[in-house]
Amino acid sequence: MISIDKLGVEFSATPLFLDASFVVNPKDRIALVGKNGAGKSTMLKIIAGMQEPTYGQVARQKDITIGYLPQVMVLSDSRTVMEEAETAFAHIAEMQERLNKMNDEIARRTDYESESYMELIEKFTHENDRFTMMGGTNYHAELERTLQGLGFQRGDFDRPTAEFSGGWRMRIELAKLLLQKPDLLLLDEPTNHLDIGSIQWLEQFLAQRANAVILVSHDRAFINNVTNRTIEITCHRINDYKVKYDEYVKLRDERREQQIRAYENQQKEIADIKQFIETFRYKPTKSNQVQSRIKMLEKIVPIEIDEVDTSSLHLKFPPCLRSGDYPIICDEVAKSYGQHQVFSDVTLTIKRGEKVAFVGNNGEGKSTLVKCIMGEIPFDGNLKIGHNVQIGYFAQNQAQLLDGDITVFDTIDHVAKGDIRLKIRDILGAFMFGGEASDKYVKVLSGGERSRLAMIRLLLEPVNLLILDEPTNHLDMQSKDVLKQAIRDFDGTAIIVSHDRDFLDGLVNKVYEFGGGKVREHLGGIYDFLRKKQIDSLNQLGRNMNSTGSPSTEEKPSTTTDTTPEKDLASKTQALLSYAEQKERNKLLKRAEKAVETAEQKVTQLEEQIAEIETRLATPEGASDTTLFTRYGELKNQLSSAEDEWTDACMALEEMKN
Repeated sequence: MISIDKLGVEFSATPLFLDASFVVNPKDRIALVGKNGAGKSTMLKIIAGMQEPTYGQVARQKDITIGYLPQVMVLSDSRTVMEEAETAFAHIAEMQERLNKMNDEIARRTDYESESYMELIEKFTHENDRFTMMGGTNYHAELERTLQGLGFQRGDFDRPTAEFSGGWRMRIELAKLLLQKPDLLLLDEPTNHLDIGSIQWLEQFLAQRANAVILVSHDRAFINNVTNRTIEITCHRINDYKVKYDEYVKLRDERREQQIRAYENQQKEIADIKQFIETFRYKPTKSNQVQSRIKMLEKIVPIEIDEVDTSSLHLKFPPCLRSGDYPIICDEVAKSYGQHQVFSDVTLTIKRGEKVAFVGNNGEGKSTLVKCIMGEIPFDGNLKIGHNVQIGYFAQNQAQLLDGDITVFDTIDHVAKGDIRLKIRDILGAFMFGGEASDKYVKVLSGGERSRLAMIRLLLEPVNLLILDEPTNHLDMQSKDVLKQAIRDFDGTAIIVSHDRDFLDGLVNKVYEFGGGKVREHLGGIYDFLRKKQIDSLNQLGRNMNSTGSPSTEEKPSTTTDTTPEKDLASKTQALLSYAEQKERNKLLKRAEKAVETAEQKVTQLEEQIAEIETRLATPEGASDTTLFTRYGELKNQLSSAEDEWTDACMALEEMKN
């Protein structure tokens, strides 16, 4: 289908590819991998015909169609979502217009026996058959399915695209590409702006309905589920593995071990030959053997070892204050915008040291609840931040808050403390700011580069509660591994809003599901959550929920059969009992919450008194007052008891809620 033969690309005499060759066959699902800067996006542009190589050839099969989704593109704002998506079927609209013209001509003409009339009928029949085969009569249904699969609601179809963020407009472009059904899809980081449900829908689409696919992605689970072939760009060359990504990693490691062994054996052989030459160079009886060894040495082709990042960077958060046992307590929290209820009755408690994930389709309120926790927006209900909580927050717009008039290095140097300052360049290198990139001014960085820089800065701040909103966008696999390990080793609490299943796997121990205006707690990791839901796609979450979050009519039990007065009386009695029990439970909950509040106030008062005595003890007069020392010891004992009471009250409240 596409043949790439001895392709080479150079920038200012610096090679990017050297003699790259491979073939793309129908139904290939190819993951294009390599470190950042290796040339993955450049290769996609060359295949798409948007960039010319320095040398070599790209042979494309005649009449082949190629769809290309870049990381960044110029988007139109002059149409609605549906109108923009319909441009994918412009060829069908043109065909419909031709058919209408032919149909009008057939209706006007009366020369039914003429040869030209029969040719017109034959042409109309042929075009109409093509129109039907291309889905001309039902493409609207497929268009709606695709838009909904990528996260759009029916109410969004008539909204102008200008009302949507760049990420949502990228979804429209992706929908247009998928609907065109090209022979080859080229996708550059397609998951950056998708939630988990949309990613899983895209996985199924590419695996079951797409033709050939070449994709660049840093989402390991996504490329494992979609691809069956991995092409690696390393050392300016192409290595082609006919396996999925996980198998490729094993084969690559085995290949490198073999290269290392072969290299070591070759170096030993070279050393032995050189030793022989030096030893017998001046002995006439060995001259023939020496000359033979010299020629042998000249013929040896040095073995290359695939370049690999051998840095052993282990990033750790700096020490921080110990927070209270319950950093976040939400009680019947609700948020709405006008008539639109985002969520209601959110009641949850996050314990110190927990790593939790917020998941759900876009627009269900994950980032909104984060903003409520941060105090950025008003809300209804009670939301308490625990004792001694220091929050580190990474928002999706965090990059805009950086100072553009200082360099990348200075941005990190201003927040780094202690020994970590000696490793700033190593840290920057792990997040793709190696070499001269660390001396760039922040104002010239791209949006993705700014996001990565904001993430590094957050990693160096002393906090005990991390809130990360889509932290893995624009990070490659190595950077994500560094971040994941840092969060795993973090002693504090972490709330992670992410669509990256591989990143969340093994990191979180609790999942909060957002959907239908509700937030539901699931114990366990991200794959435990998916197994519990017994679904293949998170798009199915909420399908059995109506707009108020209640089960839909299809799921409600029938009330037209097997009803008797006795059963009605029993059900009413049970309902009354349930109401009374719920009322009593609510009373107990209020008491428990009051106990937590009272204990917390007591802790605060004692801390203020202790601080006041410490200030007095720092003066010469206070240092000589023995009663102050006695009072100080009594208050410290009271504080210890008060903190125990506060912990017991919080645990009692948590048990009642469960």
